[in-house]
Amino acid sequence: MIAAGEPHHDGSPLHVSQQAPTLGSVVSVRVRVPRAARVTGVHVRTTPDGEQFFSDARVVHEDDTETWWQAEITCHNPVTNYRFLLDAAGDHEVSGEEDPIRRPAAYRWLNGAGLHARDVPDAADFRLVAHPAPPAWATGAVVYQVFPDRFARDAAAEPDGDPGGPRTDLPGWATAAAWDDPLDTGKDRGPAQVYGGTLDGVREHLDHLVELGVTVLYLTPVFPARSNHRYDATTFDRVDPLLGGDEALVRLQEAAHERGLLVMGDITTNHTGDEHEWFLAAQADPQGPAGDWYVRDPDHPGDWVRWLGVESLPKLDHANPAVRSALTDGPDSVVERWLGPGHGLDAWRVDVANMTGRYRDVDLAHQVARETRAAVDRATGGTGLVVAEHTHDHSADVTGDGWHGVMNYSGFTRPAWTWLRAPGFAPKFLGSPLRVPRLGADLVVETIREFSAIVPWRSLVHSMTLVGSHDTTRVRTLVGDDPGQVRVAAALLLTSPGIPMITYGDEVGMPGDFGEDGRRPMPWADRGVPGGRWDEDLLDTYRELIRLRRASPALTAGGIRWLHAHDDAMVFLREHPDETVLVHVARAAHDAIPLELVDLPGAADARPLAGDGVRLEGDRLLVHAEATGYDVWSWPTRAPAWEPVPEDYRGGW
Repeated sequence: MIAAGEPHHDGSPLHVSQQAPTLGSVVSVRVRVPRAARVTGVHVRTTPDGEQFFSDARVVHEDDTETWWQAEITCHNPVTNYRFLLDAAGDHEVSGEEDPIRRPAAYRWLNGAGLHARDVPDAADFRLVAHPAPPAWATGAVVYQVFPDRFARDAAAEPDGDPGGPRTDLPGWATAAAWDDPLDTGKDRGPAQVYGGTLDGVREHLDHLVELGVTVLYLTPVFPARSNHRYDATTFDRVDPLLGGDEALVRLQEAAHERGLLVMGDITTNHTGDEHEWFLAAQADPQGPAGDWYVRDPDHPGDWVRWLGVESLPKLDHANPAVRSALTDGPDSVVERWLGPGHGLDAWRVDVANMTGRYRDVDLAHQVARETRAAVDRATGGTGLVVAEHTHDHSADVTGDGWHGVMNYSGFTRPAWTWLRAPGFAPKFLGSPLRVPRLGADLVVETIREFSAIVPWRSLVHSMTLVGSHDTTRVRTLVGDDPGQVRVAAALLLTSPGIPMITYGDEVGMPGDFGEDGRRPMPWADRGVPGGRWDEDLLDTYRELIRLRRASPALTAGGIRWLHAHDDAMVFLREHPDETVLVHVARAAHDAIPLELVDLPGAADARPLAGDGVRLEGDRLLVHAEATGYDVWSWPTRAPAWEPVPEDYRGGW
């Protein structure tokens, strides 16, 4: 249940004094408590070296509407868990969506999942992370994902006399397709269908990315392979000549940098293709050194384990130090050699990171993550980002010293789908045996909050949020080909914490029932064509939302405080020391939602940035929707300055 008048804390700069503490740092944390909560004492509980310890918070600001409590925490361990214990007099009435609920007020825990009148496990505790911080540029990043075979060709790759026709220079495994040919979505035939996009084609269309407003170009794999998706690499030592080779990647990076864009690559550390030079060497001499580069199949002597049983994808054995060395150790390693100006890439997304280094009784996933992170840091001087693919609970894999974040399918994509999917369209989600349910906003926000609470704030905001990818149903199809609902999806994506990722073509309304069907060629020829495959109005919406996000400190770096979530509407605040932003998203028309100004300090000075569904009426803001849509309002944050650390503070432990 969402209650706007509850005490609040999150890991953002408004509530935590240091976003990048080091081991031994003293960090101030504070809680905003509405006066109606009648809180008389606040204590912070930490667990240094595994033993719980309590410190008292003190009042640093008090007025007619709220009280701010501040305490200090020493980062005694690399990851410091903390939560707050609140004391108050009498019962505290919490305003519910239906019937008010009365809870005992004298014993309440506040953690990342909210307020609790009972003891709860530590899984949702807030966390301070003292490991080296992610690169500063990631805080304001907006990522644009490109599937290189389907984005654009350059002129040199076009067949003579037949621009847009099937390429004539493809290898034997490939089936050539003209740019406007329909997709072949057959399980075996689909991956062989090649439309012939190139990296120079991407380079020639970078101005589209600039006009859209994104800051990072994310390329799915570019290494040679025997499929159009290239997750079955045959080598990591060169860029696929079909895409233009090594030189084309460097040209693309240089052109991107000239436009203020960074380039993210995609690496498979879990497996290679069965035509990879490493695996060919293993097959040629199974008892030789290369034979142990892949996980042996204990159930089939003489063979190797394949990823999810796919014969063409043998699984790398990270228990072999030679494998990890080849991938991450030194300037010639796979991860390092492609990073940095003049090398082609600035960051990595890691495919199947959740399975990398794991098989039966072996679990080296954290070691692989740490070594990959170290390689990225060495190659970029700490300015590189590494984001891991993960499709379910990732809390054990993002503790701060390995992956900077994940692709947040579980904590954002899936719950967003359950709210936005069309009533008549129920897709499956990445291997689930059941169709995605359609839920009300209360359950959706409960899911988002729960998944957000089990990871450090730093990991949450450096994870990529997305409403779809090259592996999923397209958002236009998900919402029943309703451009208004796509706008709502875009608004939720671009106003939420995290690094928003847009898959190429979503901004112009590209459809697709599932992953392969969604990997359609970009319809460049339809730009400006009435009734074509290029939705210019939708593109304008994406541009405007990206512009709003990048101009707003609250949307790029603020915390999140939920105000309302019920059926067809969500309302939340993004709060930053410099600005507060109210966001309202509605999947359908709904009656006015009253928000008391006492719970929204400074909102009397609010100004609209987008939408017309919010109005000030007396001592309330009224939020309503006559149809599908969104609103964004902003006002200066009203919050006290940080108090200095007390002179008698002795470290709390």
